[in-house]
Formats: sequence, structure tokens, C-alpha cells
Amino acid sequence: MIEITEINDVTCVKGTTQQGSMDVYVFLVDGLLVDTGPGSLLPELIPFFETNDFEKVIVTHHHEDHTGGAKWIQDHKEVPIFIHPLAVDLCSINAEYPLYRKIVWGERKAFQAEPITNTFQSRSYKWEAIHIPGHAFDHLAYLNQNTGVLFSGDLYVTPRPKLLLSFESVPVIMESIRKVLTYDFAEIYCCHAGYVANGKEMLKKKLDYMENKSGEIIHLFNQGLTIEEIKEKLLPSRHPIIQFSNHEWDTLHFITSVIAHYEKSR
Repeated sequence: MIEITEINDVTCVKGTTQQGSMDVYVFLVDGLLVDTGPGSLLPELIPFFETNDFEKVIVTHHHEDHTGGAKWIQDHKEVPIFIHPLAVDLCSINAEYPLYRKIVWGERKAFQAEPITNTFQSRSYKWEAIHIPGHAFDHLAYLNQNTGVLFSGDLYVTPRPKLLLSFESVPVIMESIRKVLTYDFAEIYCCHAGYVANGKEMLKKKLDYMENKSGEIIHLFNQGLTIEEIKEKLLPSRHPIIQFSNHEWDTLHFITSVIAHYEKSR
């Protein structure tokens, strides 16, 4: 199911997966398509792609919920698809990822991406690509330098995260948030939360939360508590995604990434 809304000069396409009821967004602004959505929503997204004009696609990162429609767009729209240079080769082969993600997001077929430049132009605006690793090594946010609007990929999502993917890093995510906060913007368009009018403020709240939680984790770790004990004290969760994902999603990853960084920096 998809729902299309217009906010300022941005077309927001919200898709909700049949499996897991997960929300994901595709945005269209000034001839730019931001992300392509997951393969599982492609039947609903194709009519939107067919009836709207765009000259290029800019991808926030290589994950399948953001690149699942890229192959179809490449075959039928014949427009360039840009991504972080580190992900170009990865996109040229069919993606491999756990079965549960294929059930929710569908398959991500190979496509030919081009390396994005640090700055680029759309029809009327100048843009900057900002590298924001932590969630993904190739993660990018896109800042409209004329309007001060930020397309933040998966940097925000929620102000109080508990569950993390096994490959995510809390300290690196915090550094990326700090980096983004040095830019002049207010609104954000998040690929899972949608339009956030007070986006910069909410990113600050997320950073405050992650910094405070990290401090608590380190304090308990220095007191001799085990990772499991820290989890039960600070981040207890029985969310079904933990078992469904075979622990690829888990609150443990929040704790272990903080401790790993702490021990490395000592």
C-alpha cells in the first residue's frame, strides 16, 4: 500500500509493507527521486514512477528497502542512479541478505549505479551529499543548499532507538549526527519517519539520548556488569523482531558497539 502527499515542494510517497507493516518513504523533489523503495512495494510504486518525471535518482544507501526499485527504474526510465562511490560495485550484483529481510522488503536486483559527487545540481537547486556512516558504510544525507531542507536517509528514524542492527555502531552514528548538526537546516525528510518539521531539534534529542545511554552503559560496564546484565538493566526488550531476525536486530548491539568503541579508545 502506498500513500502520496505533497509537503511544500516535495512529493512524499509512503509505502507500508504487507509483511511486518513497515513504513518506508520515497521522495520526489525538483526532478530528483530520493531512493527507490523496496522490491516488495514495487507493484504499487511502478505507477508512480511511470507517471512522474525525474532526471536522476539519488540513493541514500545500498540497503534493499532503499534500492529495491532501482533495477526497474534503470530498465524503464533510463535515468542515472547515483550512490556513494563505495557502494557502486556492491549494487552491480544481486544483493544477499537474510531471509526475513527478503520476506519484508523483497529482492534487490543488480543495477548499475554511478558515484555521486559531493555537490550537484537539480533543476533549480544546488545540493550537497553528506557522508553519515554508522547505519551503513555508504550512508548519505542530501542537503538542499537553497532551501535548507535535509533528506536524512535513516539517520533519524526515531529519537530513542533501542534495537540496532548487528552491523550498526552507536558511536559512529553519534558522530554523524554531530556532523549533520553543523549544517544550517530545520526540516528533515526521513526515509522511515517521513516529514519532520522540527528535524534538527529531533536529531539533537536523538543525540542527547544516545550520549546519555552510552554514558550509562560505560558506567555499568566499569562496575563489572556483563553485557546481558547491562541489557536487562538499561535496554530490556522482548520485541518480536529479535527472534524473527535471529538477533540481527537486538538491543545487545547498542551495548556492544558502545563498549567496543570505549575499549578501543582507552
